[in-house]
Amino acid sequence: MDIRFAPHNLHLESPDQFFSQDPHLKVLSRQPMVWEFPLILGLPVQVPGIYTVSGGRQVGKTTLLKQWMAHLLKSGVHPHAIAFFSGELIDDQHALVRLIGDHLQPAGPAGIRFVILDEVTYIRGWDKGVKYLADSGALEDVIFVLSGSDMVIIKDARMCFPGRRGMADQVDFQIFPLGFNEVITLTRTLTAGEHEALMAPVPQVDAGVMARLFAAFDKFLVHGGFLTAINALAGEDRIPPAVFAVYSDWIRGDMIKRNKQEHYLRQVLQAVLKRLGSQVTWNALCQDLAIDHPQTVADYISLLESMDVVYVQPALQEDKLTAAPKKARKVMFTDPFILHAVNAWLNPAKDPFTEQLRPFLENPEKCGKLVEACVAGLYRRRFPTYYIKARGEVDVAYVDGQGFHPIEIKWTGQLRPGDLKQIGKYANSLILTKTRTPGRIQQIATEPLPLHLFRLGPDQP
Repeated sequence: MDIRFAPHNLHLESPDQFFSQDPHLKVLSRQPMVWEFPLILGLPVQVPGIYTVSGGRQVGKTTLLKQWMAHLLKSGVHPHAIAFFSGELIDDQHALVRLIGDHLQPAGPAGIRFVILDEVTYIRGWDKGVKYLADSGALEDVIFVLSGSDMVIIKDARMCFPGRRGMADQVDFQIFPLGFNEVITLTRTLTAGEHEALMAPVPQVDAGVMARLFAAFDKFLVHGGFLTAINALAGEDRIPPAVFAVYSDWIRGDMIKRNKQEHYLRQVLQAVLKRLGSQVTWNALCQDLAIDHPQTVADYISLLESMDVVYVQPALQEDKLTAAPKKARKVMFTDPFILHAVNAWLNPAKDPFTEQLRPFLENPEKCGKLVEACVAGLYRRRFPTYYIKARGEVDVAYVDGQGFHPIEIKWTGQLRPGDLKQIGKYANSLILTKTRTPGRIQQIATEPLPLHLFRLGPDQP
């Protein structure tokens, strides 16, 4: 194997060396809290094909793949049947074909071979290289896993490799930052019995458990689902400036790599932050910025969306259960900590945790908008998710089957009659509140918001 990739393939020397010295697993072992991705049990082990693992940067894709390698080794797969390559070290499709071809050419152990190509989008013309390898028969007995931080990788794979993906039921996997339920599990906020009681059809909740759920949600609004931020807060009771910089530098770096202008990026993110939770059009955003054309704004938003930095929440066309094409959209950050990292870059401070993050969450209006973004963001991982705009507005409406479910979020202040004008029209409506017990308001069911988000369950298999 090329010596450049040796640090990631220590299992070729010995599995024990891989378990203890792999650069990613070694860093992981030093963390206060270690998350083992459940997806390692869902990745392919028997059916050859081309698979993708996508997700935003810093969500743990590489760590997941290293955990999967460890799982394969422990389950008896021969070490020489597994190889890991980093796309950051491969220039183009020609180098890719030579590298993978040379690796697969010698007769390996009998059975399926596993080849992991991490951050494939760094490789110029990667799709052409993979297509050539597939068409040449080189991947016939190979489980070939491609990972990328751009969600477009899944779309590209579907278009570029029709009929070459293999016969598995699922070939594309997407991972997200941890959801609220997963953070509760990671931080051991609840005992096994309390967890089971909360997930029962009729949850059994005492005041102490509810207090812990609310306290955990307050922390979730700080660190979101990013493991680096979670561990920093757990270890130091604060998040150091360097952690904020890791995430903002990723966003800037990836946009520049895609030939986008940093000053335009700054303006677009400032506009998203300013209008968080508000309805916007690209024309309206363009008028507030030094950007001449609405299509430029749309391009930047689309790219940020493909990087899983933001998501666009359209209005619901109720009769068709699809997006209303002529209505304004909402643009939300995909995770609370992404918002905080972007804010720290846009408004530099010596200590972003104390000078920016804390004041943001202490502002009732800003915190309320962030909570709304959290709820919509967690639902969009499971269902097509919209908002409703008619005579009144409903914060979230998710489509499940042949119908939709409207949800109003009230995290601050008192509910006014006008807030219920639209949601009161739907028999299956729900209000998520800051109160600690379920109830009803004008015949509309209410639930404690952290309890509801916990009962959504894990976000990833």
